[in-house]
Amino acid sequence: MRFSHLFSSATALAFLSAVVAEGASDVIDVTAANFDTVVSPEPLILVEFFAPWCGHCKALAPHYEEAATALKEKNIKLAKVNCVDEADLCQSNGIQGYPTLRIYRDGEHTDYSGPRKADGIISYMTKQSLPAVSEVTAANFDEFIHADKIVALAFLSSATDAPGPEFSATANKHRDDYLFGLTTDKDAIAAAGVTPPIIVVYRTFDEQATQYPYPVADATVKEIEGWIQELSIPIIDEVGTENYQAYAQSGNPLAYLFLDPSDAKHDEYIAEIKPVAAKYKGKINFVWIDAVKFGDHARALNLNEEKWPSFVVQDLSKQLKYPYDQSLEVKADAVDEMLSQFLDGKLEPQLKSQPIPDTQDESVFNLVGKQFEEVVFDNDKDVFVEFYASWCGHCKRLKPTWDSLGDRYADVKDRITIAKMEATENDLPPSVPFRISGFPTLKFKKAGTSDFIDYDGDRSLESLIAFVEENAENPLDPKVPFGKATPPPPPAQEQEQVVLDHHDEL
Repeated sequence: MRFSHLFSSATALAFLSAVVAEGASDVIDVTAANFDTVVSPEPLILVEFFAPWCGHCKALAPHYEEAATALKEKNIKLAKVNCVDEADLCQSNGIQGYPTLRIYRDGEHTDYSGPRKADGIISYMTKQSLPAVSEVTAANFDEFIHADKIVALAFLSSATDAPGPEFSATANKHRDDYLFGLTTDKDAIAAAGVTPPIIVVYRTFDEQATQYPYPVADATVKEIEGWIQELSIPIIDEVGTENYQAYAQSGNPLAYLFLDPSDAKHDEYIAEIKPVAAKYKGKINFVWIDAVKFGDHARALNLNEEKWPSFVVQDLSKQLKYPYDQSLEVKADAVDEMLSQFLDGKLEPQLKSQPIPDTQDESVFNLVGKQFEEVVFDNDKDVFVEFYASWCGHCKRLKPTWDSLGDRYADVKDRITIAKMEATENDLPPSVPFRISGFPTLKFKKAGTSDFIDYDGDRSLESLIAFVEENAENPLDPKVPFGKATPPPPPAQEQEQVVLDHHDEL
């Protein structure tokens, strides 16, 4: 039985603190002296490399202890290495950050990519201890289908029958994500009330058992994994750091209902939206989110008032935001209409932008979202843009160099624009074929095109200048005539002849 089933969270944490204080722990301490004897022989062991001063390590500690106690019953060991005391060991293992968690099998390691809460660690490591596909019989059928949030079970007359091979290949590919089982046991098949061949997904939420809806004998890995992935996302669930990635990888837009968890009507608000979420299942993913804890995220999605509940849809692939009017009450019929327009392409995204500067006194153009298309898509100019964040240390270090680059081309501003844009305060319009995922990001657009070139060289002034000179379409020497310049007037005699000729034509 899991530790968390025996105690409330608060009691469990208090108990664990007492256990640790007394020096008793189910987490094994690993040093350079015992690493080869403790870690290398184990068929499965999870090792945490940590530093005592690390805040993330301190937050992980009680969960790691709880998981170690629960997993001890399954003969799955958890260990830890203090990288302050064992600096050489950590360095020789290539540890660069804390905490780093690795799964070792017979001395060979892979990175741990699971959750960092107790239940998540327990679930993840339990899956790691099992074959990619577990054998299920009538004796363990009920326990198996309730063993995890998502359980996929194939009922076959023979393990070699279709779609057995494709199902096994899917399991090997997604053993870290879901629990897979296969049964040919007639009693287990009878208990499930199914007719082989069939694949059934069992869940701890929404509709709890769902059968594969297509001709199962023809199922491919791609079809099976896509079906399970869609079923793995609830109609509406709380989103946080533990499960956000699942939504991000689904490819669907994400609809957020921002709520204050302490609001007495919290459950009513979710119930109001759930039928709409069910209607658009498979097209739009719905979540509710703690508006108090993730207030910054609300502002990033262009919800500017601290008014809850609030609703917003985000196109994750294009990073476009569609906030529901915060002056209106969040009602199901209005949200339904909004989403219908969104899917039909009739809803305009709300683009965040700083005000257009009154003046541009610096050699570097201060670009904002409202001016992006006008400035960057100017066909007559080469444009080099730095996308930065005010809090970014790398951006702060680049600023004097970028200013110097602007100074370098200050005399040819009619030919090239050196610009900067605060990307956390300004959204890119839908016409832009890229999104910003890190800072600083440097993009160059040649005159006469709408294509962007990534700059990935070093950030010295010399390298930036060389890149500009290599890619610019326009001449960057102010002494060289430029196509937009007004041509000089013809000599006086030629002017007179032109006038006379013109007069003769009249």
